[in-house]
Amino acid sequence: SPPAMASGKHFKYIVLGGGVSGGYAVREFAKQGVQPGELAIISKEAVAPYERPALSKAYLFPQNPARLPGFHVCVGSGGERLLPEWYSEKGIELILSTEIVKADLASKTLTSAAGTTFTYDTLLIATGSSVIKLSDFGTQGADSNNILYLREIDDADNLYAAIQAKKGGKAVVVGGGYIGLELSAVLKMNDLDVTMVFPEPWCMPRLFTAEIAAFYESYYTNKGVKILKGTVAVGFDADANGDVTAVKLKDGSVLDADIVVVGVGGRPLTNLFKGQVAEEKGGIKTDAFFETSVPGVYAVGDVATFPMKIYNDERRVEHVDHSRKSAEQAVKAIKGKEAGSAVEEYDYLPYFYSRSFDLSWQFYGDNVGDAILFGDADPGSAKPKFGSYWVKDGKCVGAFLEGGSPEENAAIAKLARAQPPAASPDELKAAGLQFASKI
Repeated sequence: SPPAMASGKHFKYIVLGGGVSGGYAVREFAKQGVQPGELAIISKEAVAPYERPALSKAYLFPQNPARLPGFHVCVGSGGERLLPEWYSEKGIELILSTEIVKADLASKTLTSAAGTTFTYDTLLIATGSSVIKLSDFGTQGADSNNILYLREIDDADNLYAAIQAKKGGKAVVVGGGYIGLELSAVLKMNDLDVTMVFPEPWCMPRLFTAEIAAFYESYYTNKGVKILKGTVAVGFDADANGDVTAVKLKDGSVLDADIVVVGVGGRPLTNLFKGQVAEEKGGIKTDAFFETSVPGVYAVGDVATFPMKIYNDERRVEHVDHSRKSAEQAVKAIKGKEAGSAVEEYDYLPYFYSRSFDLSWQFYGDNVGDAILFGDADPGSAKPKFGSYWVKDGKCVGAFLEGGSPEENAAIAKLARAQPPAASPDELKAAGLQFASKI
């Protein structure tokens, strides 16, 4: 006879996913009040939720790298640090190293790879994204050793070990987005010879204009990072041990490599729910409270396509700020519904930021319309400080600032929220930050 299924466990609330959204959701549940035994969080990772952005920055620093338990949620936003014992003290079940392979929303049942079943009354989907791998496209040699990706803490440990093992070696970074820029900087800080390769005409094309990108590319070049644009990796050579030795590019050139780091994007992890919930723009469609088309099932963070009130549009946002805020909003809505109290609609202002070398930028709003650059964008300056405004239909709808103070960053956020009428491009350029600080 077939082996009996491991007996099921029932919870009033299940948070599925142990990333940033999952961790912040659990903290909000605790804040709103849950009884011991009512709430479980299920994670495929072996550690309690942590602030994922640390993995591409401080985790890989050559001196005093960040390590757990230092960056468990919610320290990234100035909140308390939720250690594993915090969960048990609150009577919250922290279920780690558990991959859910089947979700049946009709019977409110989740099944793990080990065959354990979990049932719930309310489900919060916080599954995040998986990293896109070159082997997904059948790139020749893509499964060689030391071709690395970064998504979870295990990936960061592998990358850290490779950096230590290949001191002074050659690193090739495939991809010119967030991960590409942040990891190129950190590899250079670790004294590797670094080359970035990406197909687009400039780095971070989803956000940066050509002028903004030119600053970062020159800055990186001055730091010794080589940048190859407009080409892609089409294959890899490896030695007899299967360790990568070279990257073959579409333009016919070959780069020697001891380490290859690939950052070509992620895919929202929605497969478990295919055909069971309404989808939109590559994500799970939700309302302004992050409830899906299935009552009692909510989706937050990377996987949610939600109404962005400020632009009267439905969008999916892959960023830590939204991961945190959407999780808190969904839990407030769940608890509000139970109590019969109204919760305000989610009203999100897009916010992105990055830090690398001595640089730090923030962006708020929408990068549509005409971009107007202001300030000192000379990569050779001792303290470069510049920004850009985006103007559409006579209104200033977005703002970017490199090297801003907390007050100045707050001013551009306020501007992006207010969408004030814009002056002429020449006036905006001349006014620079003054324009934002007058709002």
